[in-house]
Amino acid sequence: MPPRTTILTAALITALLHGYIGLRLLPAMPVPVAVKALAAVWLALSCALLPAGLLARRVSQPWSDRVSWIGMLAMGFFSSLLVLTLVRDVALAAAWLAGLLLGWRAPGLAAGSALAVPLLALLVTLAGYVNARRLARVVEVEVPVRGLPEALHGFTIAQISDIHVGPTIKRPYLERIVERVNSLQADAVAITGDLVDGTVPELSAHTAPLARLHARHGAYFVTGNHEYYAGAEPWIDELRRLGLRVLLNEHVVLQHDGGMLVLGGVTDYSAGRFHDSHRSDPQRAIAGAPADASVRVLLAHQPRTAPAAAQAGFDLQLSGHTHGGQFWPWNLFVPMQQPYTAGLVRHGSLWVYISRGTGYWGPPKRFGAPSEITRVRLVRG
Repeated sequence: MPPRTTILTAALITALLHGYIGLRLLPAMPVPVAVKALAAVWLALSCALLPAGLLARRVSQPWSDRVSWIGMLAMGFFSSLLVLTLVRDVALAAAWLAGLLLGWRAPGLAAGSALAVPLLALLVTLAGYVNARRLARVVEVEVPVRGLPEALHGFTIAQISDIHVGPTIKRPYLERIVERVNSLQADAVAITGDLVDGTVPELSAHTAPLARLHARHGAYFVTGNHEYYAGAEPWIDELRRLGLRVLLNEHVVLQHDGGMLVLGGVTDYSAGRFHDSHRSDPQRAIAGAPADASVRVLLAHQPRTAPAAAQAGFDLQLSGHTHGGQFWPWNLFVPMQQPYTAGLVRHGSLWVYISRGTGYWGPPKRFGAPSEITRVRLVRG
């Protein structure tokens, strides 16, 4: 549990941001006083719902999930409301400056924009909810590999990532994902971390559909940072019980129609902070691999593993973690922590594919960063 001072600081910041929204929008809104009063009540309620949604797991079931749902929906709306209020203030400042320098006037801009902000925030939140809750689309990605033998041309990996089974994502959501992945008939399935947001006793019934994943060469899993928040070692045991191969800084050699593919996996980039023996190590993951293997693929939750993966000699890294930003404008902040945000990129001699994620974290909201189930196909380069 976070220290009390951290919780109090977060609560104060949340209250100040809600106050900022209220002061900037409510006085200018061209609506009756009663409507403004209701809006003020909502802001006060939202201020309480945000931390409640994050801390709801400490409340006994089934109330914890209900509180999480309400709190996360409020968080999604608040996020858009805050960003659009800031954008409105920038627009009003620009209009004021234009009036000062050019004599340009925009009567009604303050009132109209004050009303437009919450309406637009609501539309974005509704659209984001629909995008988050629908089944992720399949994204086809071809990765050219120099010297790839004919036997491995067309080898496919179905990648799913960042599902975040937890308060708002349950068994039915995961069942649809498993059905879609199985329909792809991939040669291998890769789960690149952040599968869960909760403990094994809380969520084992909801992750059970993973036992039905099937592929010619099996299904593989690497840990993400959220597994360590939830208890990585119990989850590793549980996923192994379900039939997944968990790769902890190790590799397997896949013999495919006469071709040889090395599939490695590392623990999360931050795993060493939780368990020293889990420190992420691409060199260890490739150690002992056949020197004549045609292609080396690494599963690594965070894109920032790429420099070490390239140095270790991997040809392709499959990652997640970023969610592609999940919804605007947070995608603009991803580069502050990760070298890449989404899609197929080149890092020296290494290809890196970053999934936007198959589920979502926090608010059930995706806007400008659609979820995905990725079908990676190796082709001759």
